[in-house]
Amino acid sequence: MAERTTVHLLRHGEVYNPDGILYGRMSGYRLSALGRQMAERVAQSVGDRDITYVVASPLERAQETARPLAAVRGLEVDTDPRAVESTNVFEGRRFSVGDGILKRPSTWPHLWNPFRPSWGEPYREVVARMMAAVHDARDAARGHEAVLVSHQLPIWVTRLHVEGRSFLHNPRSRQCTLCSLTSLVFDGDRITTLRYSEPAADLIPVKDRRQNFSAGGQPPPDAVPDATDPS
Repeated sequence: MAERTTVHLLRHGEVYNPDGILYGRMSGYRLSALGRQMAERVAQSVGDRDITYVVASPLERAQETARPLAAVRGLEVDTDPRAVESTNVFEGRRFSVGDGILKRPSTWPHLWNPFRPSWGEPYREVVARMMAAVHDARDAARGHEAVLVSHQLPIWVTRLHVEGRSFLHNPRSRQCTLCSLTSLVFDGDRITTLRYSEPAADLIPVKDRRQNFSAGGQPPPDAVPDATDPS
């Protein structure tokens, strides 16, 4: 029987984003206080598993999500740029139907092809880099378990690929909540099972459960200025 290895794709926790910006790959978007709780919850929930490798996207929110679990397992957090968020032409802007963005003619050239998609990095390219990262994580944890911390869209389209489903989807239908685990079980080099779990489900605000980006309003403790500091 071939070695069984599990690679868990972990979405990051809630981000401090009170303005509701589509932050994409922008720097400076860190976990909120609640996001840190979510990351700690993951560490508590799966920290006793046979996890021998932890790797994360280079973005702050992914690195911060990985640290509590790595600490519990006595591991360092490796960084894999292939696990980064996908590109999006609307990065840095508020983007929702409620903001009327679909009524703006300037956005229409970017919305014509939802299969590719025309507003950002092609889904097939996202899957190619994510699967390469998954395979390397599998190899690093042969016979054990690995955790790869990434972002909602890369994780979701990877799942669609593994399940042989179309990439065309409604972003609000993605089953990939904050700090969820999409787990790929390998028998040798072949994926045999895909599992999904939400260890931090009870911490997720109702408004964020179906959002494709996080807009938490609680800054992390070390981002709050000291009231006694006159500067």
